[in-house]
Amino acid sequence: MSRFVSIIMLLFLVLSSQTNSYAAENQSLDIKSEAAVLVDSETGAILYNKNSDEKLYPASLTKIATAIYALENGNIDDVVTISPRAVKEEGTRVFLVEGERVPLKKLIQGMLINSGNDAAVAIAEHIDGSVEEFAVNINKYLTEEVGVSNTNFTNPNGLFNENHYTTAKDLALITNYAKKNPVFTEIFGTKELPWSGESWKTTLLTHHRLLKGEIPVEGITGGKTGFVDESKHTLATTAENDNIKLTAIVLKGDRSKDTYQDTEKLIEYGLKNFQHRVIKQNELFKMKEKEYYTKSDIVVTEHINGSKVRVTEKGVLEVVNDGDVIQSIQLEVKEPKQVKVKKEKLLTSEESSVNIIYGIIVIAFAGLFLGVRKRLVKRQ
Repeated sequence: MSRFVSIIMLLFLVLSSQTNSYAAENQSLDIKSEAAVLVDSETGAILYNKNSDEKLYPASLTKIATAIYALENGNIDDVVTISPRAVKEEGTRVFLVEGERVPLKKLIQGMLINSGNDAAVAIAEHIDGSVEEFAVNINKYLTEEVGVSNTNFTNPNGLFNENHYTTAKDLALITNYAKKNPVFTEIFGTKELPWSGESWKTTLLTHHRLLKGEIPVEGITGGKTGFVDESKHTLATTAENDNIKLTAIVLKGDRSKDTYQDTEKLIEYGLKNFQHRVIKQNELFKMKEKEYYTKSDIVVTEHINGSKVRVTEKGVLEVVNDGDVIQSIQLEVKEPKQVKVKKEKLLTSEESSVNIIYGIIVIAFAGLFLGVRKRLVKRQ
């Protein structure tokens, strides 16, 4: 008997460990940075979240937004004349010279690969005429086109300003949006680039140690680093395998080492545990008395061991992992079929009057005919 109980207990423990492995692994990531988020780059599903809505200083991760804004609002073949203000910008630079003429794409490369603050200012001035006007326009762009909700930028490079802030979630949204642009994706994933300027000839090397390969992690496709004293260390990274594409954002790490370790944990966790599944067009979902359907094929992100899918009363399809909603999709309402009732033709008052008169004439004629017939019979 005791042996039977032991076997039952062992089976229970095995099943429990399998059920809770996802939750345990999620909780055991032990992310040290102040805020972090891991997002499916294609579906937007949030696979890990730590303070992802907290407003923080992004430092040079700002340049991801500046790059995609410039690519969508400028021409990469434009030649930009470098201003005195751009040359005097503080921090990391690509050592531009006043009056130097540089193609817009080259400035974007210098800004993303070498984190050139001078290049960022030159880009802003070229697109909008001034840094101040750039700040107004990029905030409008990020809100209306990208869909951010907790971001305000005052400059194109992320140098500290107490009113220059964003969130990990918004930065992931910006990065995912930018990754749809092939020119951005190419530059974001560049490890090194020959650079020939008027005052500086060198080979630019990405500052991102995972992208560079100094810290070996499988699947890394792009990245951007950031640091100012007030923001501490920040890091944006993209990665992929055959099952999924990921975007990881970590903000306010006390040490550079922390942001890289946090990112490594997030990327490995995402690549190991998640995959895509397609819900086919016109698949039906019932919620109480209503039916909903998918208007087209929908890609959802799920745990490799499967995820729960449910529909809310408002027709929102939710993908749930370990009790957390990681993806939401609005479904279409299936309208009930209308039963067609054959309508009788209603006569107008004029038509009714005509019919009545016609009926009276017919009856009168019939009566007259019968009367004449009777008389003829009597005579005979």
